[in-house]
This record gives sequence, structure tokens and C-alpha cells, in this order.
Amino acid sequence: MAADPPPGGGVHPDAARERLARAQAELLHALVAGGPVPEGFDPVRVRVQAAVLVAKRRSVVARLFPDLAITLGDQYAARFGEYARARPKPGGARADGLAFARYLDERGLLPDHLRGLLTPPSLAWPYALAARLRRRRARR
Repeated sequence: MAADPPPGGGVHPDAARERLARAQAELLHALVAGGPVPEGFDPVRVRVQAAVLVAKRRSVVARLFPDLAITLGDQYAARFGEYARARPKPGGARADGLAFARYLDERGLLPDHLRGLLTPPSLAWPYALAARLRRRRARR
């Protein structure tokens, strides 16, 4: 049974909600997964915001996995950008860093001494903590 049209001949609230949900999903896909910019949005602004979100992800992953960022050096930003522009964040930042390490490994770009990152997430945290402690000791 179809719902009665709203009074005054306007758009039915359910149809409006569905359109809004669809537009939001398209915008989110454009921002975090490299999807096309939905109609009605400024493509330049959406792409700028998408780049800002990638930069934020890159910064957080670099703080959590500093050995990875330091080892890749000048290539870190470009490699992370390639990875992140086509992939939404897979959960939290730690999962994002591990997924980035797997991405690099699949392409033969993960240095051998960083293979410890490919351990399950429950084991990766101590690796990142140990790396931070090593750097602190080295600064003293």
C-alpha cells in the first residue's frame, strides 16, 4: 500500500530522505574513496576536502607507524596518497596503517625490516610502541 502524498503536493518525506541519503553516500564516496563528485557539489571544493582528509590520515598513520614514514622518506606522502585516494579508512587509524603496510607489501615496496607490521593488529601495537621507545632512547 503506497503512502498518501503529502498535503500541498510537496515531496513525500520518505522520498526526500531517500534522496538525501543517496546524495550523502555519493558525497562520502567522493571524499574518502575517490568516487565521482555528485551533482550539485563544487568539484574543486570536494577534491580539496578529499585531499585534506588524505593528509590527515597520512599524518595520523605516520605518528602511529613512524618507522614506516621515516623509511619511505620522500616517497611516504606519494605512496600513502596512492593508497588512500582509492580506499576508505578501514576502521581506526591503526587498521589504516596496517592496511597501508599490506598495500606496500603487495607491490613489493615494504622494506624487509618493517615486515613486523604485517602481524595481526593485536600484535602490531607492541611493535609501534617498541619503535617509539627505541627513538626516545636514541635521542637521550
